[in-house]
Amino acid sequence: MDRPEWTKLHKKVHSGDVIVFDSVSRMSRSADEGVQTYFELYENGIQLVFLKEHYIDTAVYAENMKDKIELQGTDEDEIFKGLNNYFRKLAERQIRIAFDQAEKEVQDLHQRTKEGIETARLNGKQIGQRPGNKLNIKKEGPAKEKIIKYSKSFEGSLSDVECIKLIGISRNTYYKYKRELK
Repeated sequence: MDRPEWTKLHKKVHSGDVIVFDSVSRMSRSADEGVQTYFELYENGIQLVFLKEHYIDTAVYAENMKDKIELQGTDEDEIFKGLNNYFRKLAERQIRIAFDQAEKEVQDLHQRTKEGIETARLNGKQIGQRPGNKLNIKKEGPAKEKIIKYSKSFEGSLSDVECIKLIGISRNTYYKYKRELK
């Protein structure tokens, strides 16, 4: 959960806000932290929506928290309370399973990547850049020429934002190239 953008968002949300995630794995890569944060946010009145796992949306959980079986004011109410509590526990278990699956997917991905890199190395493939070698990118030269031509910092009259849009490169790449040119 220690990710800069998540930390910024987490500080800004208030009761009544809704956070939408593509998948449970986008919220947390750790099951324990994910479940803890899920219930913390839920208890603070923040709704969570998971586009690929709607069954664990906080609205679904809230529905499961309501008494499913109406209490009748009879001795059987103790049985009904037990059943209602069981339904709530099932909902909590579903949430835990979703976060466990997301954590396992991340661990599997890391393991497969590690194995792939090791296999490539064993087969004599160069992994990563050798120190001192610069990766040659085909678009780099033309992009740098356009930066020199159009940017106020060089020969042009356009702001950085205008140059980024005109050249069609990402903000980070633009500033990287600009630093290299200076």
